[in-house]
Amino acid sequence: MNKYTLSAILLLICKLTIAQVDYSVLNYWTYYSDAENTLYKQQCDIAFKYMEERSDKISQLKTIEDWRKRQQEVKETLYKIVGPFPEKTPLNPVTTEKIKADGFSVEKLYFESMPEYKVTAAFFIPGGKKRNLPTIIFCSGHSDLGFRSDVYQTMILNLVMKGFAVFAFDPYGQGERLQYFDEKQSKSRFSSTREHSYPGAQLFVNGASTARYMIWDGIRCVDYLLTRKEVDPENIGITGRSGGGTQSSHIAAFDERIKAVAPECYVTTFEYLLKSNGPQDAEQNFYHGFMEGIDLADLLEVRAPKPALMITTTRDIFSIQGARETREEIKKVYDAYDLIDNFQMIEDDAGHQSTKKNREAMYAFFQKHLDNSGSSEDLEVKPFPAEALHVTETGQLSTSIESKFLFDINKTLAEAHLQDLIGRRQDVLTHLESVKNSSRIIAGFQSVQDFGKLVFSGRTVMDSYTMDKYLVEYNAQYVLPFIVFAPRVASSKAALYLDDLSDKESEESYEIPLQLVKDGITVIVPDLPGYGETGPGYMKGDAYFNNTSYNQWFAGIQNGKSMMAIHAESIQKVLYHCNTILDMEGKKVTGISKGAFNSSLLHAATFGIGFDNIFMIEPIMSFASIVSNKEYEPSFIPFSVAGGLKYYDLPDLVADVAPKKVLMYNSLDHLGRLAEKSEMDVTYDFVEKQYKSMDSESNFIIVSDKSNESLVELLSDFFKE
Repeated sequence: MNKYTLSAILLLICKLTIAQVDYSVLNYWTYYSDAENTLYKQQCDIAFKYMEERSDKISQLKTIEDWRKRQQEVKETLYKIVGPFPEKTPLNPVTTEKIKADGFSVEKLYFESMPEYKVTAAFFIPGGKKRNLPTIIFCSGHSDLGFRSDVYQTMILNLVMKGFAVFAFDPYGQGERLQYFDEKQSKSRFSSTREHSYPGAQLFVNGASTARYMIWDGIRCVDYLLTRKEVDPENIGITGRSGGGTQSSHIAAFDERIKAVAPECYVTTFEYLLKSNGPQDAEQNFYHGFMEGIDLADLLEVRAPKPALMITTTRDIFSIQGARETREEIKKVYDAYDLIDNFQMIEDDAGHQSTKKNREAMYAFFQKHLDNSGSSEDLEVKPFPAEALHVTETGQLSTSIESKFLFDINKTLAEAHLQDLIGRRQDVLTHLESVKNSSRIIAGFQSVQDFGKLVFSGRTVMDSYTMDKYLVEYNAQYVLPFIVFAPRVASSKAALYLDDLSDKESEESYEIPLQLVKDGITVIVPDLPGYGETGPGYMKGDAYFNNTSYNQWFAGIQNGKSMMAIHAESIQKVLYHCNTILDMEGKKVTGISKGAFNSSLLHAATFGIGFDNIFMIEPIMSFASIVSNKEYEPSFIPFSVAGGLKYYDLPDLVADVAPKKVLMYNSLDHLGRLAEKSEMDVTYDFVEKQYKSMDSESNFIIVSDKSNESLVELLSDFFKE
């Protein structure tokens, strides 16, 4: 055996030995096998508390006066959490074709719900009487085809054959309003739920919501119908299944001109929704909805005593138990009005689908309440081929008629927010004080009062350092694991390192903490909720992009509790306990983040969690970059704060750190690529000026190194100074 072979064997043995190091804290604790669901369950617990408070209020409503007061409060709350709506502008309707069919006609058209935002629709008009017809607005569920799918045409054509005019329209992201249409593949890059949530996440960061603009489209549909002589303005109804159930219940809650509403396969309770499939796609979530005490029952209760029908199935993805409990609550308000016949619920033994029994109940409901008697029998119909109902020449607005979409709203909002920020940054001290206050409120941060119990979980002794494992038990059921890498020869320097360390058997994942501890620096490495051993959890949902669940993030938006607040509170817990076990007094603590965790670190710093220096590796450049571009990296979304961009951006949080030392290494743009220097110069010009004004220009450093070879040296130099 030659010396080279021996060296190779020794190197292999060394690597195998290293590979056996286990960086997991929780594999020893079987009780915490559910720790990966920590983030979602924390959000659920917050939501359930709000729901209990709501239930207490509902239980105290006894008289008609009590309910009327509640209705007014709910109406104001709904406008608060969804509005403000745009101003009404000319609809500019354009009819593209009229189809004559056996016993009815179809008018294909589009109108503008806002200037340049076109809504494609079809108006089905029964033969015979041409004026003052009872009219139904039909909302499509999550189908790429929109109202053109066979199952929706079955309902539409049956209603028409029974003498109703039916107005069916495409919501954003469906039918002819696909926002991410790929011409080569002749379809969207996303499913219809993701068509809503991808731009919907950007809207939330901008302080708006998909719900606002989808509801607005429905309100403008009513505006359009009131221009038509065929429509009886006193007898307008609305219905839809699944996502159409969402739209119909939402639109009717905001538009009193709609007399009767029949949402199908949607209405349940948020409690059972959270316990089953979790929050749904973007438009089904209201900003601070849970926090403001809103449940799905409110959407129908606020309309009472106007006619309402809940259409349900016993195996629906929207819990039937929740639907039944909602029915019992809603009955109370109709009883108070002494108009219980105006409310009913029908259920059939089926899954998330339309059934003959439920369709016939829907026909009968509208026939009764919209003054249109006749048979409610579900008839066999012959649906049109989808292409026959295309309003545009190509079947897509994006390829035939110029139209704007949700992203255009985002871009406009982001530009306005940035201009506002630029103006406010002129008075630096006032602005940064405002950022400190507003960021706490918007993110939902609350300074920790109960720091939990610290549990020591074992020690591994290495040549030059020890690896101690800990966990913090808090709120009776949650756990926060962290590792302390402590050098044998202690120094006055310490670091908190934030990253998604899900690989617990790889030294490569822990390369930076290991390098630092070998340099004599104490390193604290927590797994923050949603990551490492405390994530990602079972909740994926219908808005799942690149291993990132928007649905979990939506729960935080409903609660008014961002992941950034939960992360900052977790950091506060960890550092509190480290102050005891490490005797941190006198130690300089540097906050180090990798990737999007720079947002967690900066929010923690702004919330008053002290760091002497900050070193950010591959940080997100800004919230504005995420919402100003049509394409963006989905994994960045959980690290943003809904409504945040109206008040601050990440550069403002960096400026708040001044004059402390901050280094940003290889900042990332909206797509997760290395940001261009010109982008960074523009984005952080304000921060550089702030450091200059404090005679600390050398303390703010931006490094862009495409070779990625200088990181080790930079870290060493950063701690030497």
